[in-house]
Amino acid sequence: MEKSMKEPPVELTPQPNGNSGAGKPKQWKHLRGENAWTMFKVMSEFVQGFEVLNQVGPCISIFGSARTKPGTFYYDLATKIATRLVEEGYGIITGGGPGIMEAGNKGAWMRSGTSVGLNINLPFEQSHNPFIAPALNLKHRYFFIRKVMFVKYAQGFVVMPGGFGTLDELFEVLTLVQTKTITPVPIILVGTEFWAGLKDWIVEVMLKRHQNISPEDLDLFHITDDVEEVVRIINDFYLQDKEQLSPNYTLEQ
Repeated sequence: MEKSMKEPPVELTPQPNGNSGAGKPKQWKHLRGENAWTMFKVMSEFVQGFEVLNQVGPCISIFGSARTKPGTFYYDLATKIATRLVEEGYGIITGGGPGIMEAGNKGAWMRSGTSVGLNINLPFEQSHNPFIAPALNLKHRYFFIRKVMFVKYAQGFVVMPGGFGTLDELFEVLTLVQTKTITPVPIILVGTEFWAGLKDWIVEVMLKRHQNISPEDLDLFHITDDVEEVVRIINDFYLQDKEQLSPNYTLEQ
């Protein structure tokens, strides 16, 4: 019989004499493990979100800073964009809080359009803005569930200037589209002076220097300052194929 050519199994048992080079394993100071009741809370948020938003037509998600004050340039611009999108037949989804979120909901409210707020419990965002339809004002404990709702029901994303949360939401969507995890959707960054530096870094560092993305990935998003350009990009995207107006993914049965 031929001898097996397989390598012998590697011994993974730590050496008892302590000379393996590994330090003493760290221990949790306090372990608060999730239990079945936590899972029920998670499921209840998903159920509520799906039941409410399944009844809502195609929407555009608007991201941006909660710190943007009413009466400022980008607040007013977000309001105008939301208003125009409602006039084109879309609803508006925002994070439900102040700043750009309030501006987006306000623009929808001004034209009696669908105005959805996906609220999250944060220390400095204690309440929702007043321009959300009461039946469409969803409250979330968990960021990951909120992101699912943002992405699943949006036919496009308008990204206004913001902070870490805005960048998180932007790159989440870009990654999902790039990896074909969701159907392609228009992604529009509003504010050339704000976003130009980020695009330069993506091109010069991520693409040219390190080749961590492909050249065609630059086509996944647009940058503009013009309200009508935002509307045109979204309308042109869906002009040829109305069947694309559907939720971005369906969970397996």
